[in-house]
Order: sequence, then structure tokens, then C-alpha cells
Amino acid sequence: MYQLDIVLKSGSNLAVRDRGGTSDPYVKFKIAGKEVFRSRTIYKSLNPLWEEKVSLLVDSLCEPLYVKVFDYDFGLQDDFMGSALLYLESLELTRTLDVTLDLKDPQHPGHNLGSLQLAVTLSPKEGDFREALTQLRRTWKRSSKLQHQSVRLSELHKKSQLWQGIVSISLIEGRHLAPMDANGLSDPYVKFRLGHQKYKSKTMTKTLNPQWREQFDFHLYDEQGGIVDITVWDRDTRKKDDFIGRCQVDLSMLSKEHTHKLELPLEEGEGTLVLLVTLTASAAVSISDMSVNFLDDPHERHNILKRYSLLRSFYNLKDVGMVQVKVIRAEGLMAADVNGKSDPFCVVELSNDRLQTHTVYKNLNPEWNKVFTFNVKDIHSVLEVTVYDEDRDRSADFLGKVAIPLLKIRNGERKPYGLKNKTLTGPTKGVIYLETDVIFSLVKAGLRTLTPIEQKYIEEEPRVSKQLLQQNFHRVKRCIMVLITAGSYVNSCFEWECPRRSLCAFLLFLLVVWNFQLYMVPLALLLLLIWNYVRTAAGRDARQGDVQQEMEDMLGDEDEEFDKDDKDSERKGFMDKLYAIQDVFISVQNALDGVASYGERIKNTFSWTVPFLSFLAIVVLSLATVLVYFIPLRYIVLAWGVNKFTRKLRDPYSIDNNELLDFLSRVPSDVQVVQYQEVKPDPGQSPNKRKKNNPG
Repeated sequence: MYQLDIVLKSGSNLAVRDRGGTSDPYVKFKIAGKEVFRSRTIYKSLNPLWEEKVSLLVDSLCEPLYVKVFDYDFGLQDDFMGSALLYLESLELTRTLDVTLDLKDPQHPGHNLGSLQLAVTLSPKEGDFREALTQLRRTWKRSSKLQHQSVRLSELHKKSQLWQGIVSISLIEGRHLAPMDANGLSDPYVKFRLGHQKYKSKTMTKTLNPQWREQFDFHLYDEQGGIVDITVWDRDTRKKDDFIGRCQVDLSMLSKEHTHKLELPLEEGEGTLVLLVTLTASAAVSISDMSVNFLDDPHERHNILKRYSLLRSFYNLKDVGMVQVKVIRAEGLMAADVNGKSDPFCVVELSNDRLQTHTVYKNLNPEWNKVFTFNVKDIHSVLEVTVYDEDRDRSADFLGKVAIPLLKIRNGERKPYGLKNKTLTGPTKGVIYLETDVIFSLVKAGLRTLTPIEQKYIEEEPRVSKQLLQQNFHRVKRCIMVLITAGSYVNSCFEWECPRRSLCAFLLFLLVVWNFQLYMVPLALLLLLIWNYVRTAAGRDARQGDVQQEMEDMLGDEDEEFDKDDKDSERKGFMDKLYAIQDVFISVQNALDGVASYGERIKNTFSWTVPFLSFLAIVVLSLATVLVYFIPLRYIVLAWGVNKFTRKLRDPYSIDNNELLDFLSRVPSDVQVVQYQEVKPDPGQSPNKRKKNNPG
């Protein structure tokens, strides 16, 4: 027996695996195929410093030490960053050697993946053989647990997914930040990190005293708390962003169920950040087997229905409802491995809540039979279920995805969903069987609609795409054409192209102008909503189907070309060479998308694309009509102005919002309407189902 003492010092020039140009590396040591050590993860670094020590017991010098580096990705398979072998036979006994291991990828031997620096000491191990064997078993204890993951989720894995509480953070303002630009100002934004969770604020331009007023939530996985790392940066479009300063929040020092106002001085820089931090207990979130399902218990279901009843509509407004997802099985999945099989697992997401199943190895028709329970903070959220193929040394392969708006769920209905591609614009191979239940409060859901929508933290970085730019341009053009058509119609009335129509328009003009009152504006919008509801109910709105088909064709073409452009850009290094131009293109791309989306959302509100939102609009417009009819306009404007002027005096740390824009942000655009459409499963992909239905 030998004792191998290793000091994992640092890494140098490691591979980039995240879109931000960095990685979150950690290191694994293996001997004889068994994992014997795993380092901690160093976030956002290509030159990590570990300084971790480990002592291993080795019974043979013939087996080399296999060193592998991975980039940590929450919820997905970690990305491979390179590996190396340390041959123990070449080491001198009882002598400490500094070793540099050059990392390589067997599939891409020409790539430079950086190196690791170690200090290694090999010495004979004296003592009782049984004691040494016991220590060796303890060293390999972690790797032995991995063998049971194909059967069920281990308790450790469950604990790593389920959170104990919620950390609500309001980023209020910054004071006297350091100037980083030539004009004596800065364009500051803030990055937050709690474990694997990240959040980036919006950028405030040309100021040293920014007012962000943003609110977001993190999950608290450790009952003892944790450390929130905060860094402040200055945005630069033509070069790397400048570092302004950093600070930390130790959550273990804060009491729960209480809002703490924190004024944090920035280290390694100048200025102060003002935050509001609240720690609250977590609502219901769980992973269980099909046999353990509390909604199947009539008594438990009655208690939950009572919790979200009309009588408790104004109690705990943030608790809108709950959703339970049964991930049963999948059939006819794509084969991702060379053996014609896959190792599928499922990731279930609701906004920023993310849970996953175990992996079923070597199977194209896996059965998971897991029940996931989430708390609903916004009834307009979309439930996303994604199937991946696990790959031990690579990032997980995408197999298919479905997106289901909560408002489209029919409680207790077990049904097959055809899997779609990454952009949700077309079908892919396979079917997944789900059963979902949603219970929520109508009043809380309606009130939540008029507050800012929760931003998704785990999102892909925007990429330049000629096809996406062209698609957004056509969407804006279509919205503008609607206005031009309406203008042409009005102008034709002035030109008396159709005398009967012009005469009716002229009489209507005189009648409305002579009797005009302000309440007629919301009343007209209300009548338009009711008229479109009648048309939709009668099935006469064929134009909506034409627009939807046009959007599907546009998205289908874009999806095919998008992958081609993405690969070309990676091959030519376009992003690295033309960084500034990329930012300009992305800004234009996003601006066109924003303009087109709001135009489409207004149209979809009146075309009853989401009945819940259209009914809510009817309620609001009816109230507005009554208020404006009975209350003089000057009183309404006076109340609005007093509220605006005194808001900061009454609540200095309130989060600003626009109720109309918040409402429209919940209405899906035409692109989202297509993405949320269900794909009818292909009967040919479900051979098992046919056998069950036709046993003879």
C-alpha cells in the first residue's frame, strides 16, 4: 500500500465553456475507474486557485491517476474541459514534486485546453492492511453512491434540488460610485451570485448614483444561510467591462421573515450599494414517487382548495397557487449514443424553479414516474419539460422539449405531448406523457398580472442572426402595415370612394364628436373586446389562423438557417473579431423584437388568444368606464399626480412599475403562440402504446 498526497494548486488558461467567456471549473481524480476526489467549484475563472489537499491510498502503481476538469452547469450535464494522466510509476518515493499536467481532449487532440499545477508526494504506507483497506473504502465511498442513480434519486441529490427558503432581494440604488469613463461618469450594472444562482441587473447609463429599483428572488438551499457575492461593473461596448467594486451579504446573520435594509460599502472600489433583503420560508416544493401524491388524498386536496379560495384572496398575495407535474414516461426518443440508445433524464422548469428526474440508462422508452410540486408565483408562467441524454464527459445532449402555459392545463388529464426542437418551432422525435394539476386564486392571479414579470435568470446569451433580424423586421413591418391599412381605410372615407360608407362615417363622426365624453374611450375598447369575443366564439376569425400559419413558416425557416449561421459564426470566430458590431446588431434585433411583440400582444389581447387576460381587460375597462363616467376628469388626474409626487416620500424604496406594460408582458406574442402550440404525437412513435391498447 502507498499513500499519495496531492496538493491541487491552480489551473492556468483553462478552456472557455460559458457564453460569458469564462468557466466554473472543478477537478475530479479517478483511480482504476473509481472517483476518489472532487474539488470545490471556482466560479467565473480560467485561472482558478484551489490549494486543496487530499491523501489517497493506492494499492498498485500500475494504475495511473486520471485527472479530469469539468465546467459546472446547474441542472444540466457539466461540460468537459480536458483531462490528463499522472503515471505513479514515474514518481520518486518520499519526495515532493511539482507537476504540471497539460489538459487534452481525446476527440480534439490539437486543442490547447490549459494546464493544472499539482504538488505530489508518494510514500510507502505502513500499518495494518485491514485499516488501510477501510480507509480506501472510505475514500471511494462517494463514487459507490453513483451506481444507484439509475434506479432512484439519492437523498443527497434530492437535497441538492429542494430549497429551504426564498431570499428576496431589492436592488435600490448606488451612491457615489467610482467614475470609469472619460466623461467622469460610469454605466454601472450589478451581478449577484448565490451558489449556482446568478442575477444581472439592467445597466444605468452615465451616472454615479444609479437608481435600479429591481426585485428578484434566490432559492435558499442551506438552512444556515449562505453568502451572496455582489460585484459592480461599468458597461463598455468596445472593450472589456470595468470592475467598480464588490461586497457580500452573509445570510446567516439575518433574521427570517423580516426585511433588512443594508447599505454595503464596496470593497476594492468606491461607493455604496443599498439593498432590501428578506428571508422567508419556502412554499410547497417536492419530488416524490407516484405512490406518494398528496393531491390524490381528498382531505389534502380540500385543504389546498380552501387555501386558494375566494375568501382568502387577500391573504399572502405572493402565494398565487400551486402546480403538480407527474412525469410518467417517454416513448420513441432519439438515439443519442453510438449504441443506438440514450440515457434520458427530464428537467422540469417553472420560471426560475428547476427540478430534474433521475437518469434511465440505455433506454429509448424510459419510465420516470416522478411527481414534482411547485409554488406558482405567476399564473402566466410557462411549464417547460426538457428531455436530455446524459453524457458523462460531455454536456448533455438535447432530445426534445415541450412548453405548456399554466392557463392551458386541464387538471388531472394524463396525455402525450409531442416533443419539439430547442426553439419550440417544430417537432422532433419522441413523445412524453405528463399529468398536471394547477390550483390557484383568481383574484391573486389577476392582481399579480399588474406587477412586473419575473425575469428568468438562466437564459442563453443573445446571438446575432441574420434570419432572426429579418424575422423581427417582417414582424414590425406587419404591425406597421396594419396601421397603414387602417389609415388608408379612413382616407378612403374622406375621398368618398364608396359614398354609402363615407356617408355613414360622416354621420358617426358628427354624432361622436358632438356627444363625446371621456368614458367613451374605455367603452369603445370594451365593445371591441366583446365584438371580437363574439367573432371568435362563432369561428369566423379565419385571419388569425392565416397569421399563425405565416408565423409558423417564418419561424421554421429561421430555425433551420439559425443553426447554420451559429455554426459558421463559431467556425470563423465572428463573435471575437467583431464584438462591437455584435452589440449593435443585438440591440437592433432586440428593439425590433420589442416593437413587434407589443404590437402583437395588443392584437392578441383583443383577439382572445388568452381568455383569462381578455376577461381581465374587460373587468378593468368596465371599472374605468364607470369611474370616468361618474368622477370628473380633473379629480382623476389630481389623484394620479398626488400619488406620483408623494410615492417616494411614502415609500422611498418602492419598485417602480407600469401596470399597462406589466399586463401586456403577460400576453403572448405571435412567436410565443406558435412556441406554446402542442404537437400532435405521431402514432408511429409510440409502439408501446399500440401494444397496450391492442393486446391481441
